[in-house]
Amino acid sequence: MPQQAPQPGTASHVLDSVPLFVIVLGAVHVLALVYWIYKLASQKQPTRSKTQ
Repeated sequence: MPQQAPQPGTASHVLDSVPLFVIVLGAVHVLALVYWIYKLASQKQPTRSKTQ
């Protein structure tokens, strides 16, 4: 029984690009997290004065 070759179509191209999309999305989230931590760490803390 001969195997049927998958027909080239838009669905196969979409499915082929899913792993790349997931990797890019993960990398963007990691970069955003690093930037957010950097912004938190580099903020000037307000000076607290003791009130008695």
